[in-house]
Amino acid sequence: MIMKKTGLVVVSILVLVGLVLVGFSSVGQTAEETTYISIATGGTSGTYYPIGGALAKVINENVANANASAQSTGASVTNTRLIAHQKVELAILQNDIASYAVNGENQFSEAPVTNMKGIATLYPEIIQIVVREDANISSIKDLKGKKVAVGAPGSGVEANASQILKFFGLTYDDIEEDFLSFGEAASRLKDRQIDAAFLTAGIPTAAVMDVAATQDINLLNFTDEEIESLNKKHPFLTGVVVPAGTYNGVDNSVKTIALKATLVVEASLSEELVYNITKAIFENRDTLIAAHARARDIKVETAQDGMTVELHSGAQKYFDEVQ
Repeated sequence: MIMKKTGLVVVSILVLVGLVLVGFSSVGQTAEETTYISIATGGTSGTYYPIGGALAKVINENVANANASAQSTGASVTNTRLIAHQKVELAILQNDIASYAVNGENQFSEAPVTNMKGIATLYPEIIQIVVREDANISSIKDLKGKKVAVGAPGSGVEANASQILKFFGLTYDDIEEDFLSFGEAASRLKDRQIDAAFLTAGIPTAAVMDVAATQDINLLNFTDEEIESLNKKHPFLTGVVVPAGTYNGVDNSVKTIALKATLVVEASLSEELVYNITKAIFENRDTLIAAHARARDIKVETAQDGMTVELHSGAQKYFDEVQ
């Protein structure tokens, strides 16, 4: 009897030890398998932020062992550098900035970005030059001597503002430039502290809607000839029309120019993970559209239009399957 009891005790101890080891193994395995994904977006008053939040939701609900969250940032140029320094895993940015980064041009001439790959282009980003109606500004050349918000420092908006001013023979020396985020620009327009603001975002842009709700605004119009010349000089810039009624009080359609918002990924993410992320995005568009109407433009059919960086192999695998 004593030997049988001893044997039972030994067996029980071994079983308990085994269970404890399995428990520790499971905990370690879960921690190793969970991939934390930071998505760099933009200011909270722009389009990147709500789209990025919806992307995080889609990933969390549809990609196993992935934990995604959206971060508010200074947008395109900042996001590119966050990718370059492996501070984030995904980022939304303009396709022109993406091209400059991988080709070592403009802001990235001293440090090309070598670890950035594409997932998809998302939607047109429309360059909107918003002016107070009482500021006596009817053309871009009229910005001379005015107080103008040119975007957050180092942002894609600021890059666009500089390009456009230069095209029309102006520099920052000709205006009173103010480096402001979307929200800051909207606030100062409402308070009549600035006369105009450059904004690059999907329409309708929350910041512009906010201003239009309290005072009269206009959007500056480009001629067909100006659009054609800008496109020749900067191939990323294409003509687009902002429909009448997009903003309160803006009752005429406006011709302007646009880029493409692009979702990029840090290159070291595995093919399987990026494949699953890409699949989740395009098979759960309703979640994205619920976050922002601009997400209606996120489609498989146009996901490579305007792509200026090499696709990640995981994204390529998904598109090869569905196209």
